[in-house]
Amino acid sequence: MKRLKILRRWFARKLGFARLMCLALLVLFAGVRLWDPPPIQELRLRTFDMFQLIDPRHKTARPVTIVDIDDKSLAKLGQWPWPRTRIADMIQNLTSNGAVAIGFDVVFSEPDRLNPDLVAGQMRSLDDATRAKLRELPTNDQILADAIKRSRVVLGETGQSAISSEIDKSLPFTGIAMVGEEGAERFLFEFPGLLRNVPVIEKVAAGRGLFSIKTERDGLIRRVPMVMRAQGNIMPSLSLEILRVATGTPTLLIRTDKTGVRAIRLKGAEIPTDKNGQLWVHYARQDPSIYVSAADVLDNTVPPARLAGKLVLVGTSAVGLNDIKTTPVSSTMPGVEIHAQVLESLLSGAVISQPNYALGVELIAALVIGLLVIIFTPNLGPVRLVLAGATFAGILVGTSWFFYAQYRYLIDFTYPLLSTTAIYLTLIFASFVREQRQRVQIRGMFAQYMSPVLVEQLAQSPEKLVLGGEEREMTIMFSDVRGFTTISESYKHDPQGLIALMNRFLTPLTDVIIERKGYIDKYMGDAIMAFWNAPLDDAEHEVNACEAAIQMLEQIDMVNKEREQEAADGGHVYIPLNVGIGLNTGIGVVGNMGSDLKKNYSVLGDSVNLASRLEGQTKEYGFPIIVGSRTALAAKEKFAILELDFIMVKGKTEPEVIYAIAGREDVMHSGAFQRLRNITIEMLGCYRSRNWQGALDAIERGRRSEDADTLEKLFRLYEARIKDFQLNPPPEGWTGAYALLTK
Repeated sequence: MKRLKILRRWFARKLGFARLMCLALLVLFAGVRLWDPPPIQELRLRTFDMFQLIDPRHKTARPVTIVDIDDKSLAKLGQWPWPRTRIADMIQNLTSNGAVAIGFDVVFSEPDRLNPDLVAGQMRSLDDATRAKLRELPTNDQILADAIKRSRVVLGETGQSAISSEIDKSLPFTGIAMVGEEGAERFLFEFPGLLRNVPVIEKVAAGRGLFSIKTERDGLIRRVPMVMRAQGNIMPSLSLEILRVATGTPTLLIRTDKTGVRAIRLKGAEIPTDKNGQLWVHYARQDPSIYVSAADVLDNTVPPARLAGKLVLVGTSAVGLNDIKTTPVSSTMPGVEIHAQVLESLLSGAVISQPNYALGVELIAALVIGLLVIIFTPNLGPVRLVLAGATFAGILVGTSWFFYAQYRYLIDFTYPLLSTTAIYLTLIFASFVREQRQRVQIRGMFAQYMSPVLVEQLAQSPEKLVLGGEEREMTIMFSDVRGFTTISESYKHDPQGLIALMNRFLTPLTDVIIERKGYIDKYMGDAIMAFWNAPLDDAEHEVNACEAAIQMLEQIDMVNKEREQEAADGGHVYIPLNVGIGLNTGIGVVGNMGSDLKKNYSVLGDSVNLASRLEGQTKEYGFPIIVGSRTALAAKEKFAILELDFIMVKGKTEPEVIYAIAGREDVMHSGAFQRLRNITIEMLGCYRSRNWQGALDAIERGRRSEDADTLEKLFRLYEARIKDFQLNPPPEGWTGAYALLTK
């Protein structure tokens, strides 16, 4: 022990404490890289994103065509899903125009609701003879199956988070064989459940593949699983299955080793993957020329050259169908185009991959450059230090770029650069770090007396204390207690009790808003105005505002339970607190407003006015949280969002689609919510197309659904409108927008 201490002191004296720390950092960073936690992964992925942005895949051919169920098609042919006979016509037109194979980025999981036998049972006014004739007709599903038989069609399927039904063993699966290490299937992504197509079309398809795509932690899609497990079955992706069908490969071979999956082989090609069976997608810029409208395909007006000899994918770019993804080269790429990008990349041989030796190269680079920095940095002057740092960074970046540009290999330079930078900063800026630590301590002490957000904002941008402002996108919230006048009247002899009650519910609501990065603009009696994305930037201001709104309702529920118990114990009347919340995202002017004597950091604009109007409509539609369309679009992946209406508010010239937030992601994926959502979509579709009876029928079905009481107020509202329109039809050119009579 004594000799060890002497040795440690000798090293410290010869090398210096900072150099010893740097050697320890070198070892630590090597261990972190081997561990590879999520932050290191995301940093590496962002680097690879930058490479693709600078040098994306260059298209030399266009072997894929996308038949787009776009807004034009929906406007012309009606809402999705369409009758299966229309899909059959589409397949027939594509086949007759020379399509090699047709893949569907949609799933036909339920029988067509317009099947003649179903229509016969639903229409009350039919005579028995007509009803019998309808039941003798072939179903729309059978007509689609017949069209599929005459073509090479790959049906899309999707993995699910839970098992919805047992798998029909009589339906076919693609043949897949694993060659190499046993048990490698455990590396594949797994879905507990599998949603397949109706059996009559499933069994006649040329192939079937999963169109499920896994996003990275940051929501981007960089890798697409080529093979996955779903409800215990190994299945190919939709794009891989299309290639298998097009090449006539009977069985897919998966090459494995101890680390997982290495590659997937089909006739004439081998596809490199990562250990989880994922392909790094080599993205090209979005290409509108590969899209043709589904409406044009059905009209058979697409030039034959756009379809002949092509692999055809059928999918959607319509925003309302929620298939918009984020990729390294685009923030709004339709999911179907990702499958097209995979097919184009594989067919052109322009794939990118991480070689097996990539980790070794990164570790050696970090070790060599780190040791050079530790040895030479303390002996160099300031100018040489900067030049040396720039040289090392240039070597790392240049080497990584060389491998990508020449061989399409992904070699990470961020880890060795991060390791070297940490060592460099440790040696040169030790005193600066100590000074920064003191500043942090002072800032922490000062923040005890002022809002931490304002302290940081004033420290970074003191010029914001002047009058004026800036224009920026924000999410604005208005909340108000329903019936507070009645509650306050019960305290007319106890004003102190009323103030205590207001503080009791305003405090937790305020805490929720601040915790979710919101800024309290003002209190207006029992109402709160707040906004997000100012004064500090908040990339997820819409999501944070929606989460804050839900938490506010939860806090009110807790306060109500306490008050109800107190009322029962004290023997006095209990009146619950109910809160309405309006959220809207848009451009606002924000800044310090007021006079030279008193200023308030606030926001103005149409988006603020609309948020206030939406809060006022919560009592009309029966939902405590109502949001504007931009807020709903940004938060649709994380919350159960229900379209309510297309309204024209007082003071605005453009109508607005408004939505209700019914819960978080667990509610969104629940069967009850999905059924109610579908009923609402059907009701709104009928209502806007002047199909009054169809809308009323949808309302009646909705009332028989589980949890239908949450929509009762909405149903009554539309019933009243429909009855009025039946007596006084809307004018020609009516778009479905409803002018609100109240603010």
